[in-house]
Amino acid sequence: MESLEKQFPQFIGTEAEPPRVARYAVNEAMIRNWVEAHDDNNPIYVDVDAARATGRRDVVCPPAMISTWVMSGYRRYREVQQLRKDGAVEDFSYSRLLALLDGAGYTSVVATNVEQEYFAELSPGDQVTAHFTIESISPFKQTGLGHGCFITLFKNYVDAAGKTLVEERFRLLRFNPETQEVPA
Repeated sequence: MESLEKQFPQFIGTEAEPPRVARYAVNEAMIRNWVEAHDDNNPIYVDVDAARATGRRDVVCPPAMISTWVMSGYRRYREVQQLRKDGAVEDFSYSRLLALLDGAGYTSVVATNVEQEYFAELSPGDQVTAHFTIESISPFKQTGLGHGCFITLFKNYVDAAGKTLVEERFRLLRFNPETQEVPA
């Protein structure tokens, strides 16, 4: 593991992957689906008159919804899984890091936490792009799920003009499921 850990610094601070540009502009239909799925009854998300009564120009997007705009979709997920199965590595640092970990048996992942700081609201018509950086990689440690390391991705979500909307730290555990300690 020590030899793997010695390779971690080359990834820290690098662009994790190319910027993700939202496939769709922020829109009322997706906002409505989100708030209904989360049973969120805040009227400024779905009622333009309620939003305008608070000084807004239009309905606004729930802040926690930010990542949904740049999700790549199920087709891309299947493509990435096939690339991993084939042992192919895409030409960006996050893919190289995951391939390195895969090769050492650290094939499983679980998201552990997300921290977000909001700078601006989104309304229908806004376009979102996310820039990802590998912020940190912890030393290996034994966890309840198995031996692994924590990877923190820093995500900067910007609008079409490049103005920061949200800064996010997304932390995940990459672990070897065969190393889980079973209680006696």
